[in-house]
Amino acid sequence: MTAPAPSSRQRWLVPVVVVVLSVTVGGGLLARELYRRPDQPASDTSVVTPAPSSETGGEPAAQGIVQMTPDAARHPQADAVRKVLETYFDAINTRQYAKWTTVVSPERVAQQPPDRWRLGIRTTKDSDALVYRIERGSGTSLRVLVAFQSVQDRKDAPEFFPEPCIRWRLVMPMIADKSGLKIDTVDGGPPPEHEKC
Repeated sequence: MTAPAPSSRQRWLVPVVVVVLSVTVGGGLLARELYRRPDQPASDTSVVTPAPSSETGGEPAAQGIVQMTPDAARHPQADAVRKVLETYFDAINTRQYAKWTTVVSPERVAQQPPDRWRLGIRTTKDSDALVYRIERGSGTSLRVLVAFQSVQDRKDAPEFFPEPCIRWRLVMPMIADKSGLKIDTVDGGPPPEHEKC
């Protein structure tokens, strides 16, 4: 007894399955590259050393605290973003509220008056900031994906994560005004990504 000849539908099944699997795998690899988490940088993530800041006589404002991936460094506003972040972190580390207010939006200043700000950062030391990506937001705003390390007394750590050393990953929104870029407020919601360091 001979086996019946396969129908034309069965002959096309294998090539169709191969094509579908190829498209699925290719789409998955593309999605992985587009949505890669900050703690899983692509192989091309050597950092760019910080540029000197004119505000401090040629020395970086935060002593090299802010570095950038090549992707972030290629953005047209990379230098402006770096200077804002250097000033921001340096102001926190040196407890200079007036300096901090020069790089944040008026709304953020209103949310954190001097006494509240100083209480919130009284033992904080931020370091190892790495800008992964700078993206365009609405209008002239930017979304800056940055990671940094924050060390503080355990009693001054956030209530939801009372650790003396925290590695943060978050998007810092920046808006442009007549004096340059400013770090804006962040909408309420769950806390940014964080882990013990």
